[in-house]
Amino acid sequence: MKNNITSLPVQDFKFIGADAEIEKIITRPSISFWVDVRRRALKNKVFMFGLFFIFLVLVLSIVIPEVSTYSYRQQNLSNINAASSVDHWFGTDSLGRDLWVRVWVGGRVSLAVGVLGSVIPCLIGIVIGGISGYFGGKLDMIIMRIVDVIMCIPFLIYIILIMLYIGSGPVQLIIAFALTGWMGMARNVRGLTLQLKEQDFVLASRALGASHYSLIFHHIIPNTLGIVIVGTTLSVPMAIFAEAYLSFIGLGIKPPIPSWGQLASSGITVLRIYPFQLLIPAIMISITMLSFNLVGNGLRDAVDPKLRN
Repeated sequence: MKNNITSLPVQDFKFIGADAEIEKIITRPSISFWVDVRRRALKNKVFMFGLFFIFLVLVLSIVIPEVSTYSYRQQNLSNINAASSVDHWFGTDSLGRDLWVRVWVGGRVSLAVGVLGSVIPCLIGIVIGGISGYFGGKLDMIIMRIVDVIMCIPFLIYIILIMLYIGSGPVQLIIAFALTGWMGMARNVRGLTLQLKEQDFVLASRALGASHYSLIFHHIIPNTLGIVIVGTTLSVPMAIFAEAYLSFIGLGIKPPIPSWGQLASSGITVLRIYPFQLLIPAIMISITMLSFNLVGNGLRDAVDPKLRN
């Protein structure tokens, strides 16, 4: 018997007993996880403020040294420790160098060290944690015991020892961060991997003949990216502070290359006479760290499905 029933458009159906607001929610089109994360993050005013300030600092750090009439190396011994003026917006240091330019060149160095010093260790931690959690057994036990032993000592001690051995500079700082900062991310990814590898979609892929490489890097690790991105964002201010601290005690960035920590180290020597030389880089460090923390907290709220409206 021929079926003459024709399909009706969905708008012809009405939800009996539901008001307009509930009907709107029920008929709302489905969206992907990352689209929902972006929508919720853009609605967070605190997240947007932090993101705006990071973008502003990044743009100024790139543009100002290129368009300024002064070089960060240029000295003027006849105009040392000058206060803020039209020619020198942030004044000059003890060698007559323009602090306005040096602050933004220092922003380049501090942001580069902070971002790369967080992203590279996180990538290492993702790989090690994913492999450890997926294979388990003796390999997992060995890796986790090594991590436990290493994490018993504060990571700054390891960084100081590495810097004393390989020298100081931006590249050396990033290498030191990469060698010491992956343990926390490895433990987080390992815990998530232990949960995900027993999920149905992983078992189905394994039954269809997927390789270990495919299961780890195509199925398990992509499902940990929400936590990974949040962890990476929150680790950037820690790396910026570590760079500032090491430069402050003379183990980080060396003159004449400026960084915010190195500028603060120079400013502390004349704090009582010219406090602006310390306050300016200290304020830049504080506000940038605050902005990254605000962005990280906003992303953490956005990726949490329990807070979804």
